[in-house]
Amino acid sequence: MTRGVVVGKVRVGLGTPLALIGGPCAIEDEPHALMLAERLARITQDAKLPFIYKSSYDKANRSSVHAYRGPGLRQGLSILRRVREAVGCPVLSDVHDVSEVEPAAEVLDVLQVPAFLCRQTDLLLACGRTRKPVNVKKGQFLSPREMHNIVEKIRSTGNEEILLTERGTTFGYNNLVVDFRSLQQMREQG
Repeated sequence: MTRGVVVGKVRVGLGTPLALIGGPCAIEDEPHALMLAERLARITQDAKLPFIYKSSYDKANRSSVHAYRGPGLRQGLSILRRVREAVGCPVLSDVHDVSEVEPAAEVLDVLQVPAFLCRQTDLLLACGRTRKPVNVKKGQFLSPREMHNIVEKIRSTGNEEILLTERGTTFGYNNLVVDFRSLQQMREQG
C-alpha cells in the first residue's frame, strides 16, 4: 500500500480509498460555507469516503471582470478556518500569487495551484517551501508528461507532498475532454 499524501486526517493517493474534494467554486459567506461543509461531511461519512472541503477565497481567473470572485484573502481564510474548526474536515483553496502563499499556508491543509498557473515556477516553489501538501491542477494546454517538470519544481524544495489533478485537454475551442489514460502517464512520470 502506498503511503499517499496526508491532508489533515485524510490520506490521498494510490493505494488509499477514493477521497472527495468538494465544495462551491467560490466562498459566498460563512453560513453558506458551514452549511455546505456540514452536509458534504455527513454525506461522505455515510458513504465512508474521506472528505476535503474546497472553496476559493478568490477566483482570480474568471472570464469576466464583473464575475463574483469570492470574499478575498483575509475574509476567505477566516471562513475556511471556521469550516475546519467547526466541521473537522481539512480545507483546500486556490492560491494565485506568491504573496498569498504564506497566509494561506497558516490556514489551509492543501494549497491548490490552478490549471492556468500550473507552470509558474515562483508560485510552485513558494507552495513547496511551506511543506504543506500542494495540489496542482494540470493545465488543459499540457500533456500528462509535462507534469514531470512541475513535480520536480515542487520536489526541489524538499516537499514530496504533491497531488496532481487531471483537468482534461482542450480540443479546439470550448471543447474540454478528460482522458483518464493520462493519469497512468502522470503516474509513470513520477
